[in-house]
Amino acid sequence: MDQSWRSALRRLALAAGVAAFVGWLLDITAWTLLAVFVAYTIWHLKQLRKLQLWLQSQDKETPTSDGLWGKVLDDVHRLQKSHLQTQTRLKAVLTRVQDSTAALKDGVLMVDSHGNLEWWNKASNRLLGLKEATDLGQPITNLVRDPNFKAYFDHAVYDEPLEIASPLNQDITLQFHITLFGRRDRLILVQNITRLKHLEAMRQDFVANVSHELRTPLTVITGYLETFMENQDMLPPRWGRALGQMNQQSQRMQNLVNDLLLLSRLETSHNQDHAEVHVQPMLQTIVRDAQSLSGERQHKISLESVDINLLGLDNELRSAFSNLVFNAVKYTPANGMINVRYWQDETGVYFSVQDNGIGIDSRHIPRLTERFYRADASRSMDTGGTGLGLAIVKHVLLRHEGRLDIQSRLGKGSTFICHFPLKRAIETASAQGQSA
Repeated sequence: MDQSWRSALRRLALAAGVAAFVGWLLDITAWTLLAVFVAYTIWHLKQLRKLQLWLQSQDKETPTSDGLWGKVLDDVHRLQKSHLQTQTRLKAVLTRVQDSTAALKDGVLMVDSHGNLEWWNKASNRLLGLKEATDLGQPITNLVRDPNFKAYFDHAVYDEPLEIASPLNQDITLQFHITLFGRRDRLILVQNITRLKHLEAMRQDFVANVSHELRTPLTVITGYLETFMENQDMLPPRWGRALGQMNQQSQRMQNLVNDLLLLSRLETSHNQDHAEVHVQPMLQTIVRDAQSLSGERQHKISLESVDINLLGLDNELRSAFSNLVFNAVKYTPANGMINVRYWQDETGVYFSVQDNGIGIDSRHIPRLTERFYRADASRSMDTGGTGLGLAIVKHVLLRHEGRLDIQSRLGKGSTFICHFPLKRAIETASAQGQSA
C-alpha cells in the first residue's frame, strides 16, 4: 500500500479514536464519531472541489494539499504536464506533415467512411478546383463529377489507379490512387500525368511509323531472297548457307514488324464494335496449326472446350489464344504434354494452356508481359520469338475486360489462364439444348 494511503488511514483512525474517547467521557460516543466523519467528509469534498476548479482553469498554479490529496494533485499535475508535452510534439508533427503535403505538386485528399471530404492540400485546389469555404464536408463524388470516378470510388477495389480527364480542363489527364485505412476512410493521391500520356503517345506513334516504314523494304528484300533461293542451283554453292540465314532473319524481322504494328493498333484503336466470336471452332483450328508446328517433336496436344461463344473481336482473340498455344509448343521439349482448355463457371469464362515444359523462374513472372522481356534471351533467339507475344495477349485481354494469370515452376511446366467476365459469355443454341 502507498505511503500516502497508510498516512491517511492512520489520521482517520487517530481522529476516530480521539472522538470515541471524548464521547465515552461525555457519554455521547455516537455523536462525536458522527461529527468526526462529517468533518472528514467535508474536508475531502473541499479538496475535490479544489481539484475540479484547477482542472477547469488550467492557467492557475497547481494547488497544494496535505496527505493523500497532495499526492493526487502531484500525480495529476505530472500527467497533465506529460500530456501537454505530447500534445505539443503531435502538433509539431502535424504541422510538419501539413507543410510537406502542401508543398507537393500532387493532390492529397482525406475522405471519411461516408465519402465526405475532411482535408486536402493546396495542389488539390489547382488540380480539382476545390474551395475550402464550400467543399469541406461535401461528398467527393459530387465534386469530381465523372461516372468512371464514381464507379471506381464506390467499387472500393483500388488495385489499379484510375485515369480520367481533369474536371477543369479536358486536355489534362489525372491519375487517382486511393488507399483504404481506418474504418473505411480513404486517402486519395491525385497526379497530373498529361506529360507521361503525351510521351506514351509519342512512343506509340514512333513505333507504329517505324514499323510501317520498315515493312516495304523488308518485303522487297524478302522477295529478292526468295527469288535467289528458288534459283539457288544457278548460284555458287557457297551462297546457299548465306541465303538461308538471310531469309531466316528477314522472316524474323517481318514477324517483329507485324507484331509491333499489331501491338500499336491494340494500344491506339478504341470503340470497335464487338461481335459474337465462335470460340470452339477457332480453338480447333489453332490446335491443328499447333500440331503442324510441333512437327517431328510430336507433342501430345489435347483440347477440352465447351460450346460457349464470347463477345469480342475475332482476330484479336485468335491472336491471343494462338500466341499462348504456339508458345507452349516452342518451349516444351519433344513428346511433351500440352493441354488446352476452355470452360465456364459461375465466376466467368476461362481459357488455359498448360504444358509440362521447361517452366519459368518465379522472379520473371511479373515482367513476362512487358515488351521484349525475355526470361531466357538465348532460348528465345533459338525459337525465333519476337518478345512481344505476351504483351499482345495482355492488351487483347484488357480490351476484352479480361486478365492473364501465369503459374509456373522451373522444370515443372507452366499454365497460362485467361479470365473473361461472365457478361461476355454468349450461350449457343446447342449449349442451350444440352442445359435444357
